[in-house]
Amino acid sequence: MSEFKELTRQGLWENNPALVQLLGLCPLLAVTASVTNALGLGLATLFVLMGSNITVSLVRQWVPSEIRIPVFVMVIATFVTIIQLLMNAYVYELYQSLGIFIPLIVTNCAIIGRAEAYASKNPWQKAAFDGFMMGLGFALVLVLLGGMREVIGNGTLFDGAELLLGDWAAQLRIELFEVNYPLLLAILPPGAFIGLGFIIAGKNWIDAKRAAKAEKVEKTVTRARVTAES
Repeated sequence: MSEFKELTRQGLWENNPALVQLLGLCPLLAVTASVTNALGLGLATLFVLMGSNITVSLVRQWVPSEIRIPVFVMVIATFVTIIQLLMNAYVYELYQSLGIFIPLIVTNCAIIGRAEAYASKNPWQKAAFDGFMMGLGFALVLVLLGGMREVIGNGTLFDGAELLLGDWAAQLRIELFEVNYPLLLAILPPGAFIGLGFIIAGKNWIDAKRAAKAEKVEKTVTRARVTAES
């Protein structure tokens, strides 16, 4: 159980693919102009991560080390093709909106990295959980950045949610304030760079505060121990 807790901590915070490893930045910066796009790509990436991790873990004993990377890429491409066909069939407008960034999931270094670093060395249950947590961590950053850009750029949240969730989701749209002209800096990729920079800075600030607090507690405990011994 402790290992699953560690995988959760690593995927969501300590080793987050987007915030720490800085992987998958191309789709992260390009499609997060809205929460809907971000959530769609995040779910697609999560599905591919879990599927590829499970498959790599199951076949790892039969794959020669000399050709493991090409095999891993083929496995990832298979799951990307599956998700691409499913989105084309059921959420076609969102599929068009995401465009080339769906097939480009194949080149996401976070996916091949987890297949090589973890799935190829662990049982499928742990590999599946690792893929889920890494994918969830990546998706959460996508949604957070997409929400920031959508609010600042258009003054809305969940605009176009029906493209992903169906017609009923149109009522999820929230207009926080009226915008006569969209703020292009937030909607275009330069705004994504700035927004991601603020998110990473926030994470680093929290980490620094936690480290300082832990160090203070450790010093207090050490002093108490020395006093008690003397």
